[in-house]
Amino acid sequence: MKKISILLFAALLLFACSTTNESTEPVSTVSGEHVDWVYDATIYEVNVRQYTTEGTFSAFEQHIPRLQELGVDILWFMPIQTIGEVERKGSLGSYYSIQNYTEVNSEFGTLADFKSVVEKAHASGMKVILDWVANHTSRDAVWLENEDWYVTDSLGNVEAPYDWSDVAKLNYNNDDMSETMLENMLWWVREADIDGFRCDVANEVPTVFWERATDSLKALKPNIFMLAEAEEPELNSKAFDAYYAWDFHHKMNMVAQGDGNVDSLRASLNKMNTRFDDRAIPMYFTSNHDENSWSGTEFERMGDAVTAFTALSYVLPGMPLIYNGQEVGFDRRLEFFEKDNIDWSAVVSKDEFTDLYK
Repeated sequence: MKKISILLFAALLLFACSTTNESTEPVSTVSGEHVDWVYDATIYEVNVRQYTTEGTFSAFEQHIPRLQELGVDILWFMPIQTIGEVERKGSLGSYYSIQNYTEVNSEFGTLADFKSVVEKAHASGMKVILDWVANHTSRDAVWLENEDWYVTDSLGNVEAPYDWSDVAKLNYNNDDMSETMLENMLWWVREADIDGFRCDVANEVPTVFWERATDSLKALKPNIFMLAEAEEPELNSKAFDAYYAWDFHHKMNMVAQGDGNVDSLRASLNKMNTRFDDRAIPMYFTSNHDENSWSGTEFERMGDAVTAFTALSYVLPGMPLIYNGQEVGFDRRLEFFEKDNIDWSAVVSKDEFTDLYK
């Protein structure tokens, strides 16, 4: 607790001190720019496959009362649609290699099971958002019968973005494709009554699509919440409510590892103030599914500073994120393409971290 107190005091200094050339006012959000429940909300990321031994919606649903008591406001579900089989990674594949946008992965249960989770979450005062992968599909997606819906190389082969060999990049110059993408997003709001989307690699999709999508979604359900997995001001001017505070996250890791100091945190906050409109909400995090699986747990990256930076992510203006298991001090990397569930009872520091997050 002493370490936490020291860092919180440092956080106050970040905002109280001034510099010659840069503003040190904290990142803020404009009242009325977002739906009421967005302000002061905590987001909780759900990895259904690894959440329980069963890895199903029904098994997860039993945890909702615990998460309500913890103080969670928004449940973010990683993609729950069917996963492609062509060039699949691992035996179960990536959540982000979607075969059919409107079909539920039977590994997790049925659409009725997911709707039950949404209903219980709503009854418990929580909102539900779904991870949306608009940049690409699997390489055996139902859309591949429309070749002009995809980006192709000079030989006519469908391209994979980056080194993501299990997916195919979509072509946003095709109006039919973008219209169908929007209709599929609207389908989930109509069918499952979800409250918004966390949009994967949002900066890889044209901003004009996101602005149109947000307008259409809000026409259907006015209190929609949109989170961009990006740190691009253009996306937050109209389309998105919140963004990933990636730079600040990396600076926290650097400070914890002795490769930076508190001034680097101040500089990162100043950079956000300069780049983003007041309406944009930064989302702070010490871990998420990518960081946990590929970069290491928060304990690997932050060591003894984990509790201090966890506290800091809550006191800064913006939104804090909890990745499932952090609230009990789960300290192992989760497999991404295989079954590898969280053992909720075997964590030594369970009470310490549950009390901290609560």
